[in-house]
Amino acid sequence: MPLHIAIASYYSTGAYDANTIDEDALLSSILTEMGVAHQIHPWSAPEVDWAAFTHVLIKSTWDYFDFYPEFLVWLDTLETLGVQVLNEVQTLRWNSSKTYLMEIESNGFPCIAGKILPKGSKPVLDQLFSEFKADKLVVKPLVSGGAKHTLKVVRGAEAGMEEKIGNLLQEEDFLVQPFIPEIVEVGEYSLIFFNQVFSHAVLKSPAASDFRVQHYYGGTIRAIEPRPTMLDAAQALVDRFAKNTLYARVDGVEINGVFHLMELELIEPYLFLGLSDKAIPNYKAALHKRLLGK
Repeated sequence: MPLHIAIASYYSTGAYDANTIDEDALLSSILTEMGVAHQIHPWSAPEVDWAAFTHVLIKSTWDYFDFYPEFLVWLDTLETLGVQVLNEVQTLRWNSSKTYLMEIESNGFPCIAGKILPKGSKPVLDQLFSEFKADKLVVKPLVSGGAKHTLKVVRGAEAGMEEKIGNLLQEEDFLVQPFIPEIVEVGEYSLIFFNQVFSHAVLKSPAASDFRVQHYYGGTIRAIEPRPTMLDAAQALVDRFAKNTLYARVDGVEINGVFHLMELELIEPYLFLGLSDKAIPNYKAALHKRLLGK
């Protein structure tokens, strides 16, 4: 059967893709160069017949956490249809909730995992400050991306925050983590892998007076060469938790010289294809191997 690829994207509202290179278009151009028939579709488009495709490449499903139950149903549909999905459906399910961070931490990897605040619970910030031995905390939805509803809470300046977080907890589970000063002081590293092989890396630094490294919050991004110890740490995470992935992005920080995982992005990471001369050739080679066997 000839290859017929669906590139899974989303209905863009500009919320998560401002000031970015269109990596859907880049992937499309690569597939065209390979002579592979393909179409780009929002994952949530009701009119799409996913059974008509041999493969679904998950690329920019950047609103999946806004419609999480529907996203899980869509994954079930792809699995039932027997369409080949990259990354695999079981990997997407596992990675879709930040509970995976607790699993990684429990396996002995340095990881900023945190604690779950269940839906409907009432946060007691004094207790959380004490539990984490920290004066600053970060609170975010357990299923989230793009820094949505991500809050920084500072001891002594938390007036109204318990109520605000409590209101958010009426809708969904949240995760609380200690604030990591290295993110502000240095930034967050992203190491990108294709077919479990390292490709390229960037350093994302937040804007002044902010802690969110995303570019749409004013953060800056530059290509870097990771130190051998950082690369080894990221490779170990990929080898253990991202087997058989077409793409993986390892986000983390260095604390006292040790790389700590912040996020292992296996669903819809932005791949920074325009920031490194190695990125697109490595992506092309990985796609050739996975789709054409060469």
